[in-house]
Amino acid sequence: MSLARLDRFWKDQSGATVIEYGLIAAIMFLTIVTACSAFGDSTTAMFQRISDEIDKVM
Repeated sequence: MSLARLDRFWKDQSGATVIEYGLIAAIMFLTIVTACSAFGDSTTAMFQRISDEIDKVM
């Protein structure tokens, strides 16, 4: 590979946007997974309490 082609490859930024969007999507995914795991147990307990109270009323 010639030095000019290597330099042109190094300066090419056409794929940078795709990589940035991929990183943003990965960060959003990790945030959602973390939030679901952090609040999952308390949400399950809340719905279980609601279900128990509805069963008592009926």
